[in-house]
Amino acid sequence: MARILYLGCSLEGSTALYRAQALRRLGHAVTIADPFLAVDRQLNNRWLNAAHFRTGYRALQWTMHDWVAHICATLGELDTPDIVWVDSGELLGPDCIRLLASTGATTVLYNHDDPSGPRDGQRFATLRNAIPAYDLCVVVRDENIEELRALGASQIMRVDRSYDEVMHAPYASDDEIPDSFRSEVAFIGTWMRNEPRDKLIADLITRGIPVSIWGARWGMSSFWPMLRPHHRGGNLNGRDYVAAMQGSKICIGLLSSGNRDLHTTRTMEIPYAGGLLCAQRTRDHLAMFEEGREAVFWNDADECAHWCRTLLDNTARRETIRVAGMQRVRANGAGNQDICARVVESALQLRASAAMPTREVRTLTPALADVAVES
Repeated sequence: MARILYLGCSLEGSTALYRAQALRRLGHAVTIADPFLAVDRQLNNRWLNAAHFRTGYRALQWTMHDWVAHICATLGELDTPDIVWVDSGELLGPDCIRLLASTGATTVLYNHDDPSGPRDGQRFATLRNAIPAYDLCVVVRDENIEELRALGASQIMRVDRSYDEVMHAPYASDDEIPDSFRSEVAFIGTWMRNEPRDKLIADLITRGIPVSIWGARWGMSSFWPMLRPHHRGGNLNGRDYVAAMQGSKICIGLLSSGNRDLHTTRTMEIPYAGGLLCAQRTRDHLAMFEEGREAVFWNDADECAHWCRTLLDNTARRETIRVAGMQRVRANGAGNQDICARVVESALQLRASAAMPTREVRTLTPALADVAVES
């Protein structure tokens, strides 16, 4: 098993922490170092955080370099990592990654946002400069492959997002789910500016669909007067999050068009946790689930409302789809342990072939997508 230095957010409820824990469950020796804690004073200040976000964290690079140098200096011979896994990576520039590589480790970037896309402006500017310094870049959308190749990536691996086998495990019995998290139709997620999710939910409410909403910032929506009676609470984490997915008869899955999403972590988490996925129709979703049998998909509010009415009125069909979706997402190998095992395997293969005379650009696809189309 590998020694892994894991640089990512360590806050409870973060998907980065879930991946680190999954690596430990796989038997790897994982040391977690949180780069966000190194600059927490700056990032916990509302105005400084906004400024750093908009300038790609360039002004933090001296601090981050000193932090990385300290980590490298304190590594004992027995602690020297085989792999440095950088999760997200927006805080670490090319000098930081080269310093980490000087330990002899294979450097891996895992980013499940859209680091080469338009939505977040300059947030990932420093990361984009660091792309050539990584041995392996792991992304979750097809567009990122060519874009990271153009930025100088030497090896690129495409995976899908994932659920966590432990944190998102369903309650053993529906009777354990608190009544406060039961609903007819649920949407769990944050309101986003310039995204039509609030309009979609308002349209569903207008059509008589009993939608419950959990998430932050919904009071900023222009549809808030209509949405307010349906808002059940803020962001959910841990077992409350699972309870809301499992406790709903139907879970709406929405995408971020600005993030060029064709699937999200909800795509995997909802059926794994025992919810019924009712999501936008995309090529990713159609590859992952059989439409109408393992999940239901739609193109607009009318079709979404149709599915909600149909399934709320037909308990037997709803339960058949829900159970089939749970089985399919597990068969797809869409868990953190599944994905992390593939990434580590690819990183160790690169490590073993590091003496090759050329570094030909390739796209590594141990691909969940290939598994997902099998029945």
